[in-house]
Amino acid sequence: MSAVPSHTKGGTGLAGLAGHVAIVTGGGRGLGHDIARTLHTAGADVVVCGREGEVLTASAREIDPSGESVVPMVCDIRDERAVSALVPGVLQRFGRIDALVNNSGIAGPTSRLWESSLAEWQDTLDTNVTGTFLCCRAVLPSMIEQRSGAVVTIGSAGGKRPNSGRAAYAASKTALIGLTRTLAVEAGPFGIRVNLVTPGAINSERFQKVIDQLAVGRGVPRAEVLREAVSGSPLGRLVEPSHVADVVAFLLGDGAASITGEDINVSAGLVMY
Repeated sequence: MSAVPSHTKGGTGLAGLAGHVAIVTGGGRGLGHDIARTLHTAGADVVVCGREGEVLTASAREIDPSGESVVPMVCDIRDERAVSALVPGVLQRFGRIDALVNNSGIAGPTSRLWESSLAEWQDTLDTNVTGTFLCCRAVLPSMIEQRSGAVVTIGSAGGKRPNSGRAAYAASKTALIGLTRTLAVEAGPFGIRVNLVTPGAINSERFQKVIDQLAVGRGVPRAEVLREAVSGSPLGRLVEPSHVADVVAFLLGDGAASITGEDINVSAGLVMY
């Protein structure tokens, strides 16, 4: 890895990640892809991981056609062995890990709690909470050894603002707040910062699918569900993925050196606490 990567120039206006190595879970599409691209533009070498190899490869190539500074690695974050194997692979390729972005997550069921199955509940928590735990546990030893590092986990306004039919998802995202704060206390003495970013309703393909499912489940027009989703926002709109990605990049950089244990809302004002 070069001391100052050749990809430090970019259009985001962000800097300060040159020489950093970042892992982005769920980096093959959607918000994860946008985060990986923003980190790369800011100068970082990036490993995008997830379950679908072809999707990851396409994501990495779109960001860095050379294949030198954005690398796809297949990893199911629900699988303890797979997560444990991820870290040696990253260290072998880049020599260090400076940042972990816990972005992988699933929407879970869109049904009232008593209509949801145990399998749906467990799958949501296994991915959104246990997967985050496994990734943090695997990566932190290398950060502790180098006495530096930063972790950013992607939460959701759904963990703070009730939304009928989303109990499993809400429970999983609320859990990440407690995980972040506790881990910040535990890892801080080793020079490691841990923060959470809470997006509002993101203008993404996955969110649009959730809107469709809720509309069908409730038997109401799609436009009504979408209108409700942004009704509490003072700005009255969805959040663009790039806005979230920019905040993640800031939190991973030196400009956020004194920020840890925080829950940063990027929600167009949908939540303010």
